[in-house]
Amino acid sequence: MSRRDRRDVVVVGGGVVGAACALALAAQDLDVVLIEARTPARWSADAPDLRVYAFAHDSAGLLGAFGAWDDVRATRAHAYRRMQVWDAGGGSELAFDADALGMRELGWIVEHGLLVDRLWTRLAAAGVDVRAPARVEALEHDADSVSLRLDAGGRVEARLAIAADGAASTLRTLAGIGTQSRDYAQAGVVGYVESALPHRDTAWQRFLATGPLALLPCDGGRSSIVWTLPVEEAARVRDLDDASFADALTRASGGRLGRLAPVSARAAFPLRRQLADTQLQGRVLVIGDAAHVVHPLAGQGVNLGLRDVIGLADSVADARSRGARWDAPQRLARWARTRRSENAVAAHAFETINRVYSTEALLPVLLRSHALGVAGALPPLRNLLWKRAAGL
Repeated sequence: MSRRDRRDVVVVGGGVVGAACALALAAQDLDVVLIEARTPARWSADAPDLRVYAFAHDSAGLLGAFGAWDDVRATRAHAYRRMQVWDAGGGSELAFDADALGMRELGWIVEHGLLVDRLWTRLAAAGVDVRAPARVEALEHDADSVSLRLDAGGRVEARLAIAADGAASTLRTLAGIGTQSRDYAQAGVVGYVESALPHRDTAWQRFLATGPLALLPCDGGRSSIVWTLPVEEAARVRDLDDASFADALTRASGGRLGRLAPVSARAAFPLRRQLADTQLQGRVLVIGDAAHVVHPLAGQGVNLGLRDVIGLADSVADARSRGARWDAPQRLARWARTRRSENAVAAHAFETINRVYSTEALLPVLLRSHALGVAGALPPLRNLLWKRAAGL
């Protein structure tokens, strides 16, 4: 391929992970192109996004490095200071408290749309060349570069291509990277509710035989719910009238926050585990949902994707400090091995937790009823669990 007009990096996919990746690499003085199929709609404070994340400290640090986090936090990011986890089958509870961990907060609940909006407002100023709407139709690559043909005509040539275009990634497929998947036969029902009792800046999670229920604290005393249910039951619950939904949700929560009443539309999305066979093929890297889709029970999906970005940005910075090639094959391979291993461990761990706690079988119930209490009774173990989740 000709070196004329060759860019450093082309990122395909402009969601939270893709846009953050483009900004993080642009901050390393790389020449970055971002390709996105749809220009995102502007976020509106009057229309809360049903999709929210439990944003971890290392993810906030990444956005802070290129100036986006302060704006997100000042706009609408609700800090949560406690987390309470308990099993409907009985036993002790597991609690995390910011004060006990020496932190101001455990993390923040942030809307997907707000994050995308604030990241996109920084792309032009950061020097990122945005091509949207545009789709990748073909990929060519050799030992030193890639060439992407776009549906609107023309090509983008770069030293490296990054697939951040979601679970059904076109670029991952074009690169010949397969996936391993498992359908959980579950769906997550999401929406916003008001509670009779204050949420106390606490993230609540109750394990039920049908799947976990999470209540995530938001501004205005509201909570965002993620209620995991078998697929058909999720559809039934989603479509209940508001009074019936309130009754069902209040029962499922064990009345921990008193009566819960819906204050938004509801949606349900299918749940599965999906892992790319590798996160590197030639000059194509795979990150975010294109590389790993995990169960939402631990709220770690977007954080895992942003850790892909953190690892890549750190690798580039390290190479630059040593006067080495930032895109050397052995350096990219090391990044890919590390991230693939960590993401696979996390995905299977979340799957195991969901499987163990989503059953009424006698032996698992007897065993798990003590597990949360053991973790909560051992401060070093509890602290280790939290630091792992928070990326500290």
